[in-house]
Amino acid sequence: MALNLATQVGPLCGTPVVVDTGSVARVDQQSGPMAAWKQQPAGEQNLRCRIQKSAEQEEIDVTLPMSPGRPPLLMGAQPDLLVADKEAVKLEEAAVVMEHLGGGGGSVKGVPVFVMMPLDTVKPGGRLNRRKAINASLMALKNAGVEGVMIDVWWGLVEKDRPGEYDWRGYDELLDTARRIGLKVQAVMSFHQCGGNVGDTVMISLPQWVLEEMDKDPDLAYTDQWGCRNYEYVSLGCDMVPVLKDRTPIQCYADFMRAFRDHFAPLLGTTIVEIQVGMGPAGELRYPSYPELNGTWKFPGIGAFQCYDKYMLSSLKAAAEKAGKMEWGNGGPTDAGAYNDWPEDTSFFRHDGGWNGPYGEFFLSWYSQMLLDHGERILSSATSVFDSAQVKISVKVAGIHWHYGTSSHASELTAGYYNTRYRDGYLPIARMLGRHGAVFNFTCVEMRDGEQPGEAACKPEELVRQVAAAARDARVELAGENALSRYDEAALEQILNTAARGAEEKMAAFTYLRMGPDLFQPDNWRRFVAFVKNMTEGRGEQCRELLEREADRSVYATVPKVQSSN
Repeated sequence: MALNLATQVGPLCGTPVVVDTGSVARVDQQSGPMAAWKQQPAGEQNLRCRIQKSAEQEEIDVTLPMSPGRPPLLMGAQPDLLVADKEAVKLEEAAVVMEHLGGGGGSVKGVPVFVMMPLDTVKPGGRLNRRKAINASLMALKNAGVEGVMIDVWWGLVEKDRPGEYDWRGYDELLDTARRIGLKVQAVMSFHQCGGNVGDTVMISLPQWVLEEMDKDPDLAYTDQWGCRNYEYVSLGCDMVPVLKDRTPIQCYADFMRAFRDHFAPLLGTTIVEIQVGMGPAGELRYPSYPELNGTWKFPGIGAFQCYDKYMLSSLKAAAEKAGKMEWGNGGPTDAGAYNDWPEDTSFFRHDGGWNGPYGEFFLSWYSQMLLDHGERILSSATSVFDSAQVKISVKVAGIHWHYGTSSHASELTAGYYNTRYRDGYLPIARMLGRHGAVFNFTCVEMRDGEQPGEAACKPEELVRQVAAAARDARVELAGENALSRYDEAALEQILNTAARGAEEKMAAFTYLRMGPDLFQPDNWRRFVAFVKNMTEGRGEQCRELLEREADRSVYATVPKVQSSN
């Protein structure tokens, strides 16, 4: 996942970031990725949708209740959902709204837009968080022309207590709501921990029985050269070892996906149109090389290699023996610096460093190939499970754009992407996805090079172009996401330019991060509705001013006063 602009600029210039919200500029005071939601004026209490039935009929005003905010404390965070007031939308009003909805569900000429649901939409115990507000908010998205929503299906919630016992109750209700409203669903098989990455505002651990096995064998966790363990995701070094109650991690992932397929079979191919398979921290195909939890890493540090658990070291030793270089099998490079170093601070990553020598080429080839093999194994299971389900399979790859302008691309290397000035690290990923017919989902689509701190050699636009070229060469579909919550015109325009350029290069889909109170703030909502119309109707079909006037006429939004959700 690419990084928050305020997180990026703060450490470099020491000044607040001014964010253009359309009407007035505001200073974003956040010091990290989990800033508290700002309070709104008392008069802005609810989301209101105005629906024009016809030229002869009166407009219908319906109040859609919105979410209070909560403090950004990771362990004690309150639910991140759109919260209904006590005077929530009545079912009769919802039926009226549905009867007169004008957006979504039609033929998409351009790029279909999905919206990510809040991370804690489903609560522990199989309950849906704030069902009335979720219902009202999904109807608002449908009215705006949104194609569907992306939902995290958490391994740590569904198979929480005992292996092989799955609790789908909260997802039953959520998916039925999406079906009833007419929204499509991208279901993410979230085999990772929520908490410790950019934008994580709640804590959802791996299943309890998995954590118990990790306590018995700490080497099931990714490990750095200092012996620090990372419990976000089970180390790929033990993919094929029966370390989880007599099952391998790959078998556990396959069994989970099979149970999901069997339980939701009636919705596959109709409501559920895509399965995104989680493959690492934040659901991305990468190593946890830049963990934010406990302040381990801060932007724009280069991160650290994660190859020091016994399973990874065993594989490295075998590769070194095969290469006839036994001394290369003892661990990763010892001169690669620490999490928060910069490339030129290290002997390994500097422009003339060891990354481009014989040992560096050996190690980086092994390290990146282990990640590719991991992706291959999970995709083989996923395509086998969903072979006849008429759903797309997708994989998310992180947009690691900092230090992209250097020779070594150090931050990408520690994450497992062997991409340097002299080597394309994304084409092998695209080809691996292509072998399984999977969609290449990439982040940081909203970012511009000029917005980033020059000192960190950030080049998100160049990175996106490289990934698009790799997907094109491998003949795989490319989809996109924004890496951070952006509502300003510049970000939406950048997404349009990147995702919907032309008939041949347009993305297969775009998923917008994320449904929340700020999205329904009046200026933000107006821009978002116009953006959705631009994306889905095809750029050039109508001028932007006309689309914005249509957005003004169809949907008006306000955000409630921020209040505790308790």
